[in-house]
Amino acid sequence: MTQTTLAALRKRFEGEPFARAVGMKLLTVAEGYALVEMTCTREMENIFSMVHGGAIFTLLDEAFQFACNSHGTVAVALNVNVTYHRAPEPESTLQAEAKETHRSRRTASYQILVRDERSRLIASCQALAYRREDRLPFLDE
Repeated sequence: MTQTTLAALRKRFEGEPFARAVGMKLLTVAEGYALVEMTCTREMENIFSMVHGGAIFTLLDEAFQFACNSHGTVAVALNVNVTYHRAPEPESTLQAEAKETHRSRRTASYQILVRDERSRLIASCQALAYRREDRLPFLDE
């Protein structure tokens, strides 16, 4: 079932309008793991001409989404705690790497790190997912 689930997740990513709108790329998805990339654009700047924290959150949330749903059942966010360490350079390319640190029948914990192309830590995150029992609804598409 794992390869079927991962293939279905990749297919869903390709059709996800929001990810496409901000230019995200799903580089890797595996059980309990995801690596997502995004190049920052001027449209993502805040009032200080820096990359908006919401853009960085969007990237790490995308990695979280794929890592926690990689087991084939629906998982949704319960809590996401982000620490912003430094502002990325304008037009830099960021990668969010989500790793599962613990999983039980009902919850799962993830560490998500966002780094720039020079491997500098931009943000770190601890996230908690609620794991439902129902299969991902698009697995049979």
